[in-house]
Amino acid sequence: MPGRGKHRRARRTNPLTRGAVAVATGGAALTLPLLGATQASAAPQAVPQANQPAKSVTYTVAKGDTLYGIADKYDVPGGWKQLYKDNRAAVGADPKLIHPGLKLKVKTTGTAAAEKATKSSAPAKPAAKPAGGVAQATQASAKTYANNLDGWIREALDIMAQNGIPGSYDGIYRNIMRESSGNPQAINNWDSNAAKGTPSKGLLQVIDPTFAAYHVPGTAYDPFDPVANITAACNYAADRYGSIDNVNGPY
Repeated sequence: MPGRGKHRRARRTNPLTRGAVAVATGGAALTLPLLGATQASAAPQAVPQANQPAKSVTYTVAKGDTLYGIADKYDVPGGWKQLYKDNRAAVGADPKLIHPGLKLKVKTTGTAAAEKATKSSAPAKPAAKPAGGVAQATQASAKTYANNLDGWIREALDIMAQNGIPGSYDGIYRNIMRESSGNPQAINNWDSNAAKGTPSKGLLQVIDPTFAAYHVPGTAYDPFDPVANITAACNYAADRYGSIDNVNGPY
């Protein structure tokens, strides 16, 4: 705090400089009159809008993402706990386990954050199809898919069509319902594969060695990812049985 001192009061005051403030401008000082409300109307100030309604966008989980990071990035009201609550059916029981490719409903009140979320969740443009081999794949076509069993099958069928992997909606659906009842987190810990240390996982109950051998590039490298699981299983079924449509029991 500056020390107190004596200041000489000017004998006369000018009404134009009364209540003035000195503004430093690189060594010089400008004296600006402070006009009262009766002398000039103040410039209108922007008033922040309270209770601005949250906007919802769809965000596609990328490798390394966490619910905390997504909530922080997009200013989700209520933080990661609210984000988990809004997406619990898709995420599952453990909020720490979110898989690449999972689509989350993100609520945000920030306009800029909403724009970034929309851009980051936009589907990638399809890459040129590499020549040869049913396991060669491209990015999913620029469509939007529902984050449910119907959407996962349709997205997988589009990827399969791009890569010459045969299979129909009915054939995929029939086998999924037999193998996992439509649960992408299903895991078999009791059969012979599990006894060997390679439990069957995901919608079509694929073991890790099969998933690695028949994984379709361009999909998530995660057997619990619905689309990656379907495409890998159908790629395997095409190689061994001609098509997933020909599979009517354990395979």
